[in-house]
Amino acid sequence: MAKKEKTKEVVVETPPVMETPKPKIKVEPKKPTWEIKERKYILKGSSPLCHILRGSNIYWFDEEKGYERELRVTENQKTPFVDEFKGQVKLSHIMFMDGILIVPKEKQTLQKLLSLYHPDKDKVYFEYNAVQDATDEVEILELEIEALMAAKTIDIDMAEAIMRVELGSKVTEMSSKELKRDLLLYAKKNPEVFLELLNDDNVVLRNFGIRATEMGLLVLSQDQRTFSWGSNNRKLMNVPFDEHPYSALASWFKTDEGMDIYKTIEKQLK
Repeated sequence: MAKKEKTKEVVVETPPVMETPKPKIKVEPKKPTWEIKERKYILKGSSPLCHILRGSNIYWFDEEKGYERELRVTENQKTPFVDEFKGQVKLSHIMFMDGILIVPKEKQTLQKLLSLYHPDKDKVYFEYNAVQDATDEVEILELEIEALMAAKTIDIDMAEAIMRVELGSKVTEMSSKELKRDLLLYAKKNPEVFLELLNDDNVVLRNFGIRATEMGLLVLSQDQRTFSWGSNNRKLMNVPFDEHPYSALASWFKTDEGMDIYKTIEKQLK
């Protein structure tokens, strides 16, 4: 009898199915919708009794068309673009009275010219935004509150350091009550600058160096290039070129050598 041959199993590997990559869909940013409403425009800077904004010989670059398009103010056209005018053109003026121009919602052509296309927007005038204005006012008020609360709690040395930036050597003659009053007024009037000074370590160190010099513990040379000990005239440091002497001294106080001198002066100022 013939021997049966063993059958071999043949494994057929199925090639992996390659998924067709899905094309990326480019999502175009939504253009802000145009709201039909009354709009107010305000001149920047001084506000004369009457100001006429240029309403002809002005151009706006159209990126889609690739060229500049002439604009003109009219009474009877539905567009501010000269190349879209139809029929007879009745010219008009853009007139600000006491620095303000209010354009009713019915005058959409003029509104779009002023809000979207006019080259003098945000240079000669700006569009009033009640929501943004309220947001800015809230931020300013919050900043004032933060500055006043900080001014109320800081110690007298820090108060003197900050006010010396504003008043100079006059702070030396002020009482603590006068200093505190002026500090609160300064914090309210200039909250952002006040908070920056409050967080600037060099402000305190500069004031420290000025006080030490005023008391004769340190001596600044006439050319304002060298600081020396007041007791024996021994030179302590040279002021780098084009740097304010007390700013340089404040930075030097942070070095190993300067820190030792700082501690010595601090004991004598107490």
